[in-house]
Amino acid sequence: MPALKLLALDPEDLQVLSAHVQDAVLRVGDIDWRAHEKRVVIAMNRFVWEAPRRLFRRHDERRRAALHFDRVMAVKATGIDRDKPAEVLSLLAVRFVETQAPAGHVDLVFSGGATMRLDVECIEARLSDIGGAWEATSRPAHRV
Repeated sequence: MPALKLLALDPEDLQVLSAHVQDAVLRVGDIDWRAHEKRVVIAMNRFVWEAPRRLFRRHDERRRAALHFDRVMAVKATGIDRDKPAEVLSLLAVRFVETQAPAGHVDLVFSGGATMRLDVECIEARLSDIGGAWEATSRPAHRV
């Protein structure tokens, strides 16, 4: 399967990007806020939800990916301890709330109630696979 490369410039694009990073896992230390560049870069192991279901496919996959947001003015977080860089987070969703068009907040929602809010001038996000795929040890499951 080819490497995924997505660009999000509006709320609808961001919803597509969010679906592709749902259940990605990362370490707190994989989050890099580059204030002087107005950029947040997050390295993650994303679950490959878009892989087609095949009759003889024996396993699910994860891929190393980079998610980055540009035009970030400020970053706030709750439930994330920067003093614990090895702590693992599971990303559930990426959401956008417009404040003063085109500016707003991009919220990264993690399991366990952790959230990271990015105050952005506008939506400008990219998701790129940066490595090969490997077999996932389990398939994420959610209660309905």
